[in-house]
Amino acid sequence: MWNALIREAAAVGRSVRRCFTEAGPERETAVQSLKAAGAALLAWALAGWWWNAPMALLAPWTALFLVQSTVYRSLLTALQQVVVVVTGTLLATAALALTHDTMAAMALALPLTVLLGNYARLGTQGLYAPTAALFVLAYGTYSGFDILHRLLETLLGAAIGIAVNATVLPPVHSGRVHHLRARLPRDCARLLHEVADGIETSYDEERARGWYDSAVRLADEVTKLRTARRWSDESHRFNPGRRMRRSAAAPPSAEWDFTWDRITEHIRAITRSLSEAVSYPESALGVPGILSPLMRAAGDVLDCRDGADDGHHRARQSLQAAVAAQDRLAAFLAEGRQEAMPALGGLTADTERLLDDLTMVVDSWDDDTTEDRARSSPRP
Repeated sequence: MWNALIREAAAVGRSVRRCFTEAGPERETAVQSLKAAGAALLAWALAGWWWNAPMALLAPWTALFLVQSTVYRSLLTALQQVVVVVTGTLLATAALALTHDTMAAMALALPLTVLLGNYARLGTQGLYAPTAALFVLAYGTYSGFDILHRLLETLLGAAIGIAVNATVLPPVHSGRVHHLRARLPRDCARLLHEVADGIETSYDEERARGWYDSAVRLADEVTKLRTARRWSDESHRFNPGRRMRRSAAAPPSAEWDFTWDRITEHIRAITRSLSEAVSYPESALGVPGILSPLMRAAGDVLDCRDGADDGHHRARQSLQAAVAAQDRLAAFLAEGRQEAMPALGGLTADTERLLDDLTMVVDSWDDDTTEDRARSSPRP
């Protein structure tokens, strides 16, 4: 028990340390939490201390929840919350005016506001419709003056929450996109090298299934990349501070995602074909002497992306070696050994599609290098 508590305390300590020493999710969470607390304090100072408003609680309450993970989400949440609070307040006011009884008004207003709160377009803000109604019904404050103050204090808290989120270290979530962009080529290269080594020695059905499972996980990484890109795009919308933050580098083009979606799909198809080819004799399939160099060269192409001129040159050489191996594989297929035709035909088609996309990737790297040289060269 004590050991578990000590490990948990150590994990918490490491997370706290990362908040102050490393850029990452922990620091982003800490910054947003401190911003939310600061926005609530500022809203209370204005509404409760300086203005001495009768419903001052609504201002910090609204500001606290409007420091969202993106500026766009703060704006959207503010719109939703204002609509929900106003609607809940008006429904409760109308119920009290009709019944002149708190219990009867609750029985009339709460079902309507809870139904409104479950409306999908209002998201998590829908909960505040019955909450706003309960404020009105519990305190019996439903005069025109009270309603006006509720609206003004809600708007004040919303304005403060949005302003704090947009001006104090506005959140930009491009790091995950860049991380996955760097990770995908390395993971693909590692799997291709593993397949090449396995083919060169020998492999069985269990090992081939392991390659296939790894290829499926690569496809999952592309899905994560798409999710991270949507999050990054949202964080750049209506964000006035994205140009001022050095860490807010523009994410790579969405075309990159589509290319790697195809590459990971080709690798998955190759590993599936290899698992199906286990039943064929190695000599009939022709795998050891042809496909292994092809897979290794394809992996070398992805391993050479290090941003240096020599890396691009080595990537081009590796691609040429992979294409030469592909030509040998196609020639082997043309010999027409019937016992190997089904598996070999599928492998040849899969590897050809993979090399076509790797050619596009290497060409894009060359274009990036040319642009970098143009930007770095002195202007006349």
